[in-house]
Amino acid sequence: MPVLRIIKSDYEFFHHEVLDFFVALDSENNKALSNYWKAKKAKQKGLPPTIMVKGYKLVFDEEFQSLKIDFSEIFQFDANELHRTRLD
Repeated sequence: MPVLRIIKSDYEFFHHEVLDFFVALDSENNKALSNYWKAKKAKQKGLPPTIMVKGYKLVFDEEFQSLKIDFSEIFQFDANELHRTRLD
């Protein structure tokens, strides 16, 4: 049986709860989002101001019957509306 190698993506995937679609963030924006969540969880000096992160929407690809990142337009998302998700 052949061994499948794991391909590491350059993007992390999140679910936008308000608009109900998936978002892909690069490592820089993912790190900013993680730091925001850590500060929010610790509640140091009150709640931190919300941040906006840049990312791409995921769209359904009819040909392959799967989701793909739409690089045609970059969007700004509110950090409070994104939640980490696992896409299988």
